[in-house]
Amino acid sequence: MVNKKGAQLDLVFAALADATRRRVLEQLDAGAASVSELARPHGMSLPGFMKHLAVLEAAGLIARAKEGRIVRCELDAAPLEAAAAWVSRYERFWGEQLDALGRYLYHQEEVTPCKTTNSTPLPKSASSGTTPTARRRSGARGPSRGR
Repeated sequence: MVNKKGAQLDLVFAALADATRRRVLEQLDAGAASVSELARPHGMSLPGFMKHLAVLEAAGLIARAKEGRIVRCELDAAPLEAAAAWVSRYERFWGEQLDALGRYLYHQEEVTPCKTTNSTPLPKSASSGTTPTARRRSGARGPSRGR
């Protein structure tokens, strides 16, 4: 039996994996837009852009509606909430891990403080001139097409 929530989450993360699709979602965050308005800033063919919209629609992130000859898209953020909830569980884990690392590093600094050295700057070169770069000779002539 396939977990429907898990399959939906897979589609959402697959849709978010592409920068073009993420930019489309950002555009739609400002409000509904036509397909041509959404495609314009992406510099790709309309059929190629439509494939991106199909991925977003399959993930449930956008809804398309036809108004006469114009197809408009609208953001549906509900699947993003499920993805954010999934990520937040692991965010707590990483937060705890990073806190533990911070405590460890603080303890290490207390036990063995870093030694600072009095570093002196390197002496300057005695000569004031610059070394000229050697000219490179070109290699042997390459093969040519005989006619």
